[in-house]
Amino acid sequence: MPFAVRQIWRRLGRLSWTTPLAVIAFVFVSSWMLMAVAEPDAPLTEPRNFWWYFLVTSSTVGYGDLFPTTTPGRLVAVYIIFGGITALTMIFARVATALENARSRRMQGQLSHKYRDHFVVIGYQPGRTEKIIHDLAQGSDQPVVLCAWDDQATQHPMPGSAQVHFVRGNLTDEDVLDRANIEAAHAVLVDARDDNEAVAVTIAAERAASGVHTVVALRDLERRRTVHKVDATAHCVQWHSVAMIVEELHDPGIGLVYQELTSAGGGTATYSSQLPTNVKTRTYGEWQTVLGKAHSATVLAFSAGEGVLVSPPWSTPVPPGATLFYVCDQRLTQEALGMAASAYA
Repeated sequence: MPFAVRQIWRRLGRLSWTTPLAVIAFVFVSSWMLMAVAEPDAPLTEPRNFWWYFLVTSSTVGYGDLFPTTTPGRLVAVYIIFGGITALTMIFARVATALENARSRRMQGQLSHKYRDHFVVIGYQPGRTEKIIHDLAQGSDQPVVLCAWDDQATQHPMPGSAQVHFVRGNLTDEDVLDRANIEAAHAVLVDARDDNEAVAVTIAAERAASGVHTVVALRDLERRRTVHKVDATAHCVQWHSVAMIVEELHDPGIGLVYQELTSAGGGTATYSSQLPTNVKTRTYGEWQTVLGKAHSATVLAFSAGEGVLVSPPWSTPVPPGATLFYVCDQRLTQEALGMAASAYA
């Protein structure tokens, strides 16, 4: 809202006030002279009174504390009323024009935005982009500036959301990205129509805002090598995973954690193992401690046959035969789990 007020005020300041001010000045001077002739001895013709009489009469308020008593004086009052109405009509017309122009420029994505710590989404794809922005805005009041190519959206695609703002143009043009104030953004999402376009837009984004946390959605993650040649700090995320894209925008680096956990190579990975049926019941926190000390493992969740409990309270009981899901450098056998539990009984 403050931004909208500033935009309106800036545009009102550009309006030509010469004509309405000239009309008011002419009517004021001429009506004073006419009133002095029509009612030479009336209190309202005195300088300390006439300005007040002119103000309330021209605005058609008419408090009645000062008024003419002769027919010529009343005719001058009518002249003041018509002059005031004419000037006010001209002013209101200019204000309405400014508001309509501002709305039109907003809808067409021509405004410049000066937000800070906001999200910038570069690229628009109907349905998908709305989903990303909806998830991104959940629990957050940070503004979102959506940037689209001219052929992607001719009008603001989400005009009903006060949190979403629109920029349209050539997304590889630094001037267009500057209208989104990309250099002051909290995070930038490059969500292009294909990976080649993603690389081109990333080049432009890096040039316009080097150092800003940038997330690039790729269909082929092998292209991240090319992206990293452009921006070594960019985080590349699988294009199909909207949830991961949103998480990466909010929490930089989380995408790398997911990639490491789901990689098929050596090193730390995620596993699941069923507990022996003869092991005694322990709490989730005790299994964290036991496996952490014995195998440097981290328990993520467990299942006792009724769904999966992810990171439950440490006091939650884990019954014998339950399945543990954990991060470790190796898969743990039931024998290893039993021995670990016995060693730290």
